[in-house]
Amino acid sequence: MPNMTAHNIYIHVPFCASKCKYCAFYSTAITPNWDKYCDEICREIEYWGMRLNHVGVPTIFFGGGTPSLMPVHVFAKIINTIQKNFHIAPNAEITIESNPGTIDAAKLDDFIAAGVNRLSIGVQALDDETLQFLGRRHSTHDAITLINAAMARNLRTNADFIYGIPGQTADDVAAMARAINNLGLTHASMYELTIEENTPFGKMNLNMPSNDEMAEMYDAIGRTLNLPRYEVSNYATPGNECRHNANIWDGAPYVGIGRAAAGRVLIDNTWYQQRGGGAEFLPMQPRDRAIEKVITGMRTMRGVELTGDVCNVIDMDFAKQNSQYIKISDNRISATHDGILILDNLMIDLVR
Repeated sequence: MPNMTAHNIYIHVPFCASKCKYCAFYSTAITPNWDKYCDEICREIEYWGMRLNHVGVPTIFFGGGTPSLMPVHVFAKIINTIQKNFHIAPNAEITIESNPGTIDAAKLDDFIAAGVNRLSIGVQALDDETLQFLGRRHSTHDAITLINAAMARNLRTNADFIYGIPGQTADDVAAMARAINNLGLTHASMYELTIEENTPFGKMNLNMPSNDEMAEMYDAIGRTLNLPRYEVSNYATPGNECRHNANIWDGAPYVGIGRAAAGRVLIDNTWYQQRGGGAEFLPMQPRDRAIEKVITGMRTMRGVELTGDVCNVIDMDFAKQNSQYIKISDNRISATHDGILILDNLMIDLVR
């Protein structure tokens, strides 16, 4: 039986105008050879189109790096190559990540004409002092200008923000949430600042908030932001969730295209751990894939469907004995509000 399972597509664009002080992602601050990059990406798409028997594609996500630096003709050629080698669903979600200052209204219109229907904007903060501390190149004004331009075009729009910055309090984070409310966004991602080794922040002895202070900030967002939380770090009005991420958290297959992109490919009922640029393609044990589904699914408010493979890797007795932290209903298992706050520790006991 040939492979007929739809696959989401993630395309990594590893180029940035400059590296931020907290960034540990695979990205480089160089002027790229866009035509060479485009050719490599298109060759990979052609390979996977044949390998997966030209299956359907419900979502395409251009992440980075800063994909909005890409010339629109390069984006259009990549989308055209996907269309020729897969079946892009008529209602497919096509997201591009962007940074303020890298895309103006005219370029935004060109991206929309080429197929973009969702824009994710790396805002990170709504005051210039914090933006400077984080090593961002844009101003608050630049960010608000881009958000307003995107929303004026009825583009589904997300903005990313960072909290848990040294010296920040729960009151500061609540004030940021109120400022986000005033923007009228239907989706916001709120990420806790984590210090990674081999980043400028990793080499600085920063006085980071304690775990209790971080938990207070997290609760302040939940109380103040006018958007319901649907995943640990993501908030959206119903229907405006990121479908690409939701599919992946739910355990749907996806192909990673481009160096440093990761994928989980499903061929003839076997899962493969895959990396873009031909770096990796290894069969996965069913147990390992089921554990991944539990780890990603438990981060979402809807939780994980209790399918056979999931039931095989979780301790149902532990789940039932800890109803303060874990909820079971409608054949799904999820974390309660208290459970989300200790999710990492909870997973150690939940997964057997």
